[in-house]
Amino acid sequence: MALVVLAGAAAAGCRQDMHQAARYDPLERSDFYADQRSARPIVEGTVARGFLRDDKRFYTGKEGAALVSDIPEPVTKELLLRGRDRFNIYCSPCHGRTGEGNGLIVQRGLKQPPSFHIDRLRAQPDGYFFDVMTNGFGAMQDYSAQIAPQERWAIVAYVRALQYSRRVNAADLPEAERAKIDSGEAGVAPPASHGGSATHE
Repeated sequence: MALVVLAGAAAAGCRQDMHQAARYDPLERSDFYADQRSARPIVEGTVARGFLRDDKRFYTGKEGAALVSDIPEPVTKELLLRGRDRFNIYCSPCHGRTGEGNGLIVQRGLKQPPSFHIDRLRAQPDGYFFDVMTNGFGAMQDYSAQIAPQERWAIVAYVRALQYSRRVNAADLPEAERAKIDSGEAGVAPPASHGGSATHE
C-alpha cells in the first residue's frame, strides 16, 4: 500500500513539473541567446509542408530572367473553363469579359487597361501575363495573394483563348460549330465564307 502511495505521489510530482516547465511568452526577451530573442528564426532552407516551390517555371513564369514562352502544364478544356471562371471574377471588372479593357470599374472612372487584342499583348509570351498577375504592373495591383499559381496559368490560357477567338479561321472549327455560326446560333456574325474569320464580341 505504501508503495502505491509513493508511486502516486511521484507521478503527481512529475505531472506538476511538466505543468510548470520553463517557457517563454510570445516575443519575450531571452538571456540565453546572443540576440536576446526567444522566438527563433526559421532554419535556413526550411520549407513549410505544402510550400515547396522547386519548379521555378511554374511558380515564377520565368527561366532565369527570361519569361517562359508557354504554359508549363497541359492546356485542357477543364483548365480553360477554370480560367474563364477566375477571369470573370478577378479580371473582368477592369478588362471586361471579352478582354477589351472596358470593364464595369473602367466605365466608372478607373484608368482603362489596354485591350488584350492589341498586337503588343498578342506577341507577349505566356509568362508575361503570369508575371503581371503575380507582381502587378502600372496601375494594376498584384493578385498573388488572391489567385493561386495554377489558377493564374488557367487565366493565361483563357486570355490566349480570348485572343485567338478574334482571329480564328472559321475553316479550322469543327463542322458543328461552323453550322452554329452560319445560323447565328453561336451569337456571332456569320463570316462571308468558311475561309473568313469568326469574331466573338
